[in-house]
Amino acid sequence: MEVCFTGLSAALFRKDTHGTAKTYLWMHPIYGATAVGLEVLHDRLRFLPRPLRALAYTGVIFGAEFTTGWLLRRALGRCPWDYACSGWSVKGLIRLDYFPYWYGAALAFEPVREALLSITSEALRQTPEFRHAVEEGTVSPTGLP
Repeated sequence: MEVCFTGLSAALFRKDTHGTAKTYLWMHPIYGATAVGLEVLHDRLRFLPRPLRALAYTGVIFGAEFTTGWLLRRALGRCPWDYACSGWSVKGLIRLDYFPYWYGAALAFEPVREALLSITSEALRQTPEFRHAVEEGTVSPTGLP
């Protein structure tokens, strides 16, 4: 998602005809840890309407971006992303004008999550291990205990 965003931004706003995209190696563990945080929050906020849950997810995303940027700045002397020259920047670590994009990503979180769970659950049901577990009676055919 980030590569698409940065590549499209380069093509549209910097007239980069190649749509050069970039990310940082640091982003893989950052996004992974943030996803785990969103997963935990999802379970706790199920009772809220989806737009409110997405607002909470957006807060987690901003918090993760700020915190990890701050930690990287302390550890490395600089943060790989630098929003200091951008409007609506908070200490150069997050951009509040990115709120609509992060909120959109947060709204997409649950449908994407459900689709991935459905796909992986169905794939697991096709494995020999699952079929053997059903035959042995240790798992029901629906996969529920």
